[in-house]
Amino acid sequence: PFWILSIPSEEMARGLMKRTVCAKSVFELWGHGRSAEELYASLRNYPVDKMLPYLQSDSTYKVHIHTFNKTLTQAQKIKKIDALEFLPFKGKVNLKNPEHIFWILEDYGMDPNNVPEDPFHLYFGRWIADGQRELIESYSVKKRHFIGNTSMDACLSFIMANHGRVKPNDLVYDPFVGTGGLLISSAHFGAYVCGTDIDYNTIHGLGKASRKNQKWRGPDENIRANLRQYGLEKYYLDALVSDSSRPIWRKGMLFDAIITDPPYGIREATRRTGSPKETVKSAERSTENHVFVSSSYHLSDIFFDLLKFAAEYLVMGGRLVYWLPIYRPEYTEEIIPRHPCLKLISNCEQMLSSHTSRRLITMEKVKEFKDQDRNSHLLDGQYMPYRGHNSFREKYFSGVTKRIAKEEKDNQK
Repeated sequence: PFWILSIPSEEMARGLMKRTVCAKSVFELWGHGRSAEELYASLRNYPVDKMLPYLQSDSTYKVHIHTFNKTLTQAQKIKKIDALEFLPFKGKVNLKNPEHIFWILEDYGMDPNNVPEDPFHLYFGRWIADGQRELIESYSVKKRHFIGNTSMDACLSFIMANHGRVKPNDLVYDPFVGTGGLLISSAHFGAYVCGTDIDYNTIHGLGKASRKNQKWRGPDENIRANLRQYGLEKYYLDALVSDSSRPIWRKGMLFDAIITDPPYGIREATRRTGSPKETVKSAERSTENHVFVSSSYHLSDIFFDLLKFAAEYLVMGGRLVYWLPIYRPEYTEEIIPRHPCLKLISNCEQMLSSHTSRRLITMEKVKEFKDQDRNSHLLDGQYMPYRGHNSFREKYFSGVTKRIAKEEKDNQK
């Protein structure tokens, strides 16, 4: 629960906490140890000249105690605070609005069923800043006006925007925009956002609702209404009905970041316009489908089309951030799709089940796109290993299938 970081300046620490939704708070560490005695010895060795600016007689302060995996009584807390009387505090205590806040942090391990009497680690430091954890609650999908079956969790969408290094006045694009959950986090950081999706009904907020106890979507359920809900409508450019496998944009480097969550075929179908034989058919307008007849779209093709698009349309140094579904027993790093114009920056795992997960892939454009890069993946040996993930849907449900078969077998006994 606690990390010791080396950060060059307090200003940089504050900048970090203005963006992160993962970290709760950051402190200037004055001392730490594996016991109270070690902590006090560590504090006595901390340079007094670094302490004094925050302990002046004309200043106010308070000491706060935070315990991880244990609850202390008020008497126990006061006893621990009194034990710090050897520190040269000269200011006045102010519990409501102090100038400086000091924290005692105690780590009692991760097992709630086996809490030790004494902490494993103790830390003491000066509070600098809190992270943006409250964004998870304020942007919660539960309170959002327009959602779908695959609307991205607020915490993950902010993590993706941070991986994309989204900043004010950037242009951010989501080719599988859905209900626009990923646009919201980028707009929060001051970027202009747009997206496309093959599903006419989702883009226009029509058809069946995804919420419990609601049959049909309301008249104002759309992406624009979501951004308006958070006061971010001015950053919304538009969302278009379009097939991501057939780019509609003029040639050139347009986007500062491409942040997206492609369909895996679990809750939403993977499809593109055109029949399997690629014969052009007339557009059939109906309540269910307002685009060309759609054909299946293999997972491997989705990701290689996405990389090719990013290589062509990202600005130099721009980032592509997307989720890649993985069948864990067969996973190796070699199956991460690559492109000569994109450099892999990070690869983080989120578990979905015992045998499947998805990996958050972050890539950065490092080379200008040339025509010879258009089909580079076809020459790459890595393309074939990833073809095996076209059956991800079957593999995803294989655990369920096996469990049902085992239960039936046990019942027969």
